[in-house]
Amino acid sequence: MRTGITTGASAAAAAKAAAISLLTNSTPSEIVVVNPDGKAIKVPVHRYFEVLNGKGAVVIKDGGDDPDITHGLEILAEVVLSADNHINIVGGQGIGTVTKPGLQVPVGKPAINPVPQWMIETALKEVLPAGQGCLVTISVPDGDKVARRTLNPRLGITGGISILGTTGIVLPMSEEAYKDSLVPLIDVAVAAGLKSIVLTPGRLGAKWAAAHGMPEKAVVEMSNFVGFMLEKCVDRGIEEVLLWGHHGKLIKIAAGVFHTHSKVADARQETYAALAASCGAEKEIVLAIMESLTTEAILEILIINNLTEVISMAAERASSRAEQYVRGGLKIGTAFLSMSGKVIAADSKARSIGGKLGWRM
Repeated sequence: MRTGITTGASAAAAAKAAAISLLTNSTPSEIVVVNPDGKAIKVPVHRYFEVLNGKGAVVIKDGGDDPDITHGLEILAEVVLSADNHINIVGGQGIGTVTKPGLQVPVGKPAINPVPQWMIETALKEVLPAGQGCLVTISVPDGDKVARRTLNPRLGITGGISILGTTGIVLPMSEEAYKDSLVPLIDVAVAAGLKSIVLTPGRLGAKWAAAHGMPEKAVVEMSNFVGFMLEKCVDRGIEEVLLWGHHGKLIKIAAGVFHTHSKVADARQETYAALAASCGAEKEIVLAIMESLTTEAILEILIINNLTEVISMAAERASSRAEQYVRGGLKIGTAFLSMSGKVIAADSKARSIGGKLGWRM
């Protein structure tokens, strides 16, 4: 299946194209941008346009074979040179604004996530003269309309879509094909003689595992297919699994959810609220958890109210529910991480399994 390009990579390519047009008066039909892993991504440029004191470029968002709601949108970037040496990125029409805490972007800022911001800045630095700054405005003319069909309104992002992506590349999400593509990762671990592996939702979790000293061959991405991948581990003779990833994803396992896509099930607030109540949290705290828009906001509530035991309890419960799911066929531990990659809870089984895999605790 055909891969696509994230809104972040599209914005970076549009910004680089606009800067090239402004500085050289040329209009390349294709732009190459790099992601944080150093991978080069080729992006077609749809058209160029004039702006006051600058230039603009348009990239058509290509979701590949992924059923992506942003597929086909125009991603615009306007670049105007500035007198200082700073690259300032602002959101224009159709870019959402963050209005509530708990997201990766501060309140009041345009919803352009950190990796896309890095990709935009990196792309511009490749073409701007040394010490030259600029103002780059990212906009999506139909962003406001499309955003109403996303989770943005629930997250407190108003006025448009978010510019997202951690790798610049959109992987096709045909469920059966995607599941089948993940299983060979287990086979590679088995071929290396491993009986203990790490299951993590995605690339960020894999990156965090490597940063904590665990070998790449032991780290297997499971996406949202927790139950499916646990069963495949049993089938292939794996004995121990460390569930490793952002607590906002893994908390669902503590509720007995083994397909963690938000369209299938989302019990994050309810699970944290129930566990907090079982630890004696007052009604106001439980209600605050239930009304939180993100699990990062929930984490802050638990820390402020000295209820971090709830996070540890959730990790233990996730391990227990997962072992029940495979009818005792695996020893399973769980480690919850924050958005920054810090381990915020890990049960004893997680530390035991992780220790065998080289986890630097």
